[in-house]
Amino acid sequence: MPKDITSVFKAQQAHQYQLRTTDAGQRIAKLKKLKQLISEYEPQIYAALQQDLRKSEFESAVTEVIFICGEIDFAVNHLKKWMKPVRAGRTMSNPFSKNRIYYEPKGVCLIISPWNYPFQLMMSPLVSAVAAGNCAMLKPSELSPATSAVLAQIIRACFEPKEICCFQGDAALAGELLKLPFDHIFFTGSTAIGKVVMEAAAKHLSTLTLELGGKSPVIIDPSANLRKAAEKIAWGKLINAGQTCIAPDYVLIPDHMQQEFIEHYKAAAQRLFFKDKTMPDSGVYAKIINERHFNRLCALIKDAEDYGAKEMAGGRTEAESLTIAPFVFTNVSNDAEMMQEEIFGPLLPLITCRSRDQAIAYINNKSKPLALYIFSEDNNAVKKIIAQTSAGGTCVNDVLVHISNPKLPFGGAGASGMGSCHGLYGFKAFSHERAVLFQSGIDTTRMIYPPYVHKSWVLKLLRKLM
Repeated sequence: MPKDITSVFKAQQAHQYQLRTTDAGQRIAKLKKLKQLISEYEPQIYAALQQDLRKSEFESAVTEVIFICGEIDFAVNHLKKWMKPVRAGRTMSNPFSKNRIYYEPKGVCLIISPWNYPFQLMMSPLVSAVAAGNCAMLKPSELSPATSAVLAQIIRACFEPKEICCFQGDAALAGELLKLPFDHIFFTGSTAIGKVVMEAAAKHLSTLTLELGGKSPVIIDPSANLRKAAEKIAWGKLINAGQTCIAPDYVLIPDHMQQEFIEHYKAAAQRLFFKDKTMPDSGVYAKIINERHFNRLCALIKDAEDYGAKEMAGGRTEAESLTIAPFVFTNVSNDAEMMQEEIFGPLLPLITCRSRDQAIAYINNKSKPLALYIFSEDNNAVKKIIAQTSAGGTCVNDVLVHISNPKLPFGGAGASGMGSCHGLYGFKAFSHERAVLFQSGIDTTRMIYPPYVHKSWVLKLLRKLM
């Protein structure tokens, strides 16, 4: 194991006990300093995201920088309240005690982030870790090296290595980090790698937050406004070229609405992302992260077409610029790879359904998704779909935006993850809820001490009271 990793880990293990005594004011000062440095580094952040993913400055600002500044502001405004011990009620077994729940830092944490939103998905859990009073070692993705480098610069300028330290490297580095006995691991990435992380965590009984992915479905109800639905789905599917963990993955739609939806989707995609009639505007449309993922998406297209899928939107691929114009597929076989794995690109399969029950059954036949989107003007239908399905989160008549509300928990279910983040939920993810009981001078516990002779009345009393 590299000496610098081991030495930093040992330094953080020693420093954690000083950090756990910090008050809200001290943690807030750190968060404000982090926000100030983000502001100072904004030009470099935007340039790095342009280099790694061809993201426009506007998209980078909204989905990465402003998003994180909002997370910091929310934590700053609420941290004093979050840190206060929470009252817990008494029971008849301890009728005179005082009961509290203390939120204490978990200790030394590991945060591993992916490449698709490389700034946001590292900084968001880091804000929570700092708010909760932890040390942390960070491993950003090697597939977005420009952003990872800027992240490392910001961390060095804001924190001492004994508190927060950023390591750049490939999967081998991640493997070395996972050998260490962290108190908590926060991983964002694929389900397959999530299993590797969970296996490594099990060796040290490290607690885990896994923010994974999966095939996030869209249900279009017969009552839906198709034009509005298509525009929102086009935006959610095509922002960052579909490389979003909660992007709409496939659409379940009544057969008689399919063709009209396609026309609205094509028009919306053209209006939002194209400056001409051929390829998307590179000023607003991201590229595929690298050649490997570009080839993976091209293979999904070919495989779906080999199974009989029909392309309906005039999709195109351009290897030189790693650009894939939007594809829409009908007649997609459930055996196609496109329907077996998370697409993570601008390919949208349409699956026709005869009824809501059939759509619900289709979703429930797959692993629980990270997000479920419902477009409907029928409240009873919406309630039924929510009640009969399971997902990490759900939007009704919109996509993606639930992630932007720090008052809501964000997280997966089943194969799409475990644990929640953002706001109070992120603070709790990096905190241990410690039960503390203060016994009063009236100590009723002595009733259950031995010797047990002549104490049958105590059992009778306990059965009655409890």
